[in-house]
Amino acid sequence: MSLYRDAGIVLRVHKLGEADRIITLLTRERGLVRAVAKGIRKTTSRFGGRLEPFMHVELQLAEGRSLDIITQVETVNAFAKDLGADYAAYTAGTAMLETAERLVQEDGEPAIQQFQLLTGALHALTEGRMTPSLILDSYQLRALSIAGYAPTFDGCARCGAEGPHRNFSAQSGGMLCDDCRVAGSAAPSPFTVTLLAGLLSGDWETVATSDDRTRREASSIVSAYLSWHLERGLRSLSHVDR
Repeated sequence: MSLYRDAGIVLRVHKLGEADRIITLLTRERGLVRAVAKGIRKTTSRFGGRLEPFMHVELQLAEGRSLDIITQVETVNAFAKDLGADYAAYTAGTAMLETAERLVQEDGEPAIQQFQLLTGALHALTEGRMTPSLILDSYQLRALSIAGYAPTFDGCARCGAEGPHRNFSAQSGGMLCDDCRVAGSAAPSPFTVTLLAGLLSGDWETVATSDDRTRREASSIVSAYLSWHLERGLRSLSHVDR
């Protein structure tokens, strides 16, 4: 069997047989990878707790017919240890993992930007740099942008007319001028539009000045935009502490 090495973030695990698990990872060089960790559920497993959700690891894998096999694991960052003690950060992180799994293709292609974005977002959560829900909203907007679904919050998403505008449409790609407005468009406050633009660009000074009402409205818009492009919502979002 051909061996290869890669860096990855564990997104999800589930049981396989009596002692194995299938590990879903976002990897740097091969995108979304599902691989088998043999014997991991035995007390004598050499993998220990290194293949749990949130773990940032360096791996060696053997290519298999249907699923690759994990042969070596080294811990880079044990995000799981820090996030487990903070409910708000843990639930936001869980939504990030689900977002990554849904956005990245299982096609063997590199996912360097998505990998770096997720790693940076998990660092921000564990270090408490900002309210977890804001870090989540920023992560999801940026992950969508990398995937090719960048929203527009300044100009009109249809005609390009310079803003500010007052109509938001997920299916149209962002803010719309009055001439381009479509049925069902939302009408977020100007403060919410400014916050959304700050979350997308990483303007944390602007983000920090927002109030709770504006943050809640921004979160609902991010969720609607994400759900539209994923064609269904995330299960984990219902548990996020807003």
